[in-house]
Amino acid sequence: MTNVKADYPAEPTVAVDIDSAAYSRMLDAMSTVVLLFNKQQTLCYINPAGEMMFAMSARHLVGMHFSQLIGYDAPMQSWLDEAFNTGHPFTRHDFAVQLFGHEEQVTLDMTVVPVPDPQREEFLVELIQVDRLLRISRDESRAAQQQATQDLLRGLAHEVKNPLGGLRGAAQLLARQLSNDELTEYTRVIINEADRLQELVDRMIGPRTIVHHKEINLHEVLEHVRQLVLADSSHEIYIQRDYDPSIPDINADHGQLVQAVLNITRNAVQALGDKGEITYQTRILRNFTVGNERHKLVAVINIIDNGPGIDEALREKIFFPMVTGRAEGTGLGLSIAQTIVQQHKGLIECTSQPGETVFSILLPIKLHE
Repeated sequence: MTNVKADYPAEPTVAVDIDSAAYSRMLDAMSTVVLLFNKQQTLCYINPAGEMMFAMSARHLVGMHFSQLIGYDAPMQSWLDEAFNTGHPFTRHDFAVQLFGHEEQVTLDMTVVPVPDPQREEFLVELIQVDRLLRISRDESRAAQQQATQDLLRGLAHEVKNPLGGLRGAAQLLARQLSNDELTEYTRVIINEADRLQELVDRMIGPRTIVHHKEINLHEVLEHVRQLVLADSSHEIYIQRDYDPSIPDINADHGQLVQAVLNITRNAVQALGDKGEITYQTRILRNFTVGNERHKLVAVINIIDNGPGIDEALREKIFFPMVTGRAEGTGLGLSIAQTIVQQHKGLIECTSQPGETVFSILLPIKLHE
């Protein structure tokens, strides 16, 4: 038997010539932070995503040592040494570090990859901010839950308002047939209570007015609310201002934003017990994700009070209707505020601890082309 060997043509080799400018464009477009260090652990390159994470330009960051940028302990040094000696990359998940320029620790996924070039002896570091991803996931989940709640309430409102209208109409007809004032007083009670329930149902399902967008200044909104609150002489509240004057005008409904800020501020006043300090702070965030959409510019209004804080059990539910920590509260103010801000494609977030509660209104800024 003869062995026959078939000669198949070799697969053609395709050479792809990518110049350094193309690599630079790819790195610039990445949302992941990429840093390049030399063997002395000095930063040689950082992409734009890294500049945003550290809130500082590459010109100021390049030349800094690894330990200055990413705080670490002895184990980190051993990991880096091992990566250099073996040439093998390593990854650390949920790694809490104190980044340069950050007041608080951030949680990262970090991958270190030695560059396979014996002439240069460099290593790449890839950083993914896990707490940011968790925030985005949490915001998406919260928005979906609130939308489901609003849909449920609207369906329930429809079922409640129909019999309420019939009840009110029947009481009005009955009142016309009664000549006894004592009896007509009962029909007035029925009508008034039906009206009260109608108003409560309308407030539960949130604002239904059409949003009238126009160019407005956020600081004018805050100053308007500030004057309304300070005009109430029944409390001793001081409202401090910490404004960023560089924030451009945004396209929004002035009246509705006033209502949202006022609702949050009134909650702060009630939490303070009519005596304390509130701070209005404005800032700009760049390339920030709100919900599931990334925006080049986002305006942030922080409403900060120095009250006792919000109970942990309530924090995840405070934006839902009828949820309140006060016996006399309706639990609708924050729900309405969140609905208004969501109509502006934004979101309200809250952090709280004893002595500091922060409600952050995030509003995307649409740039004119």
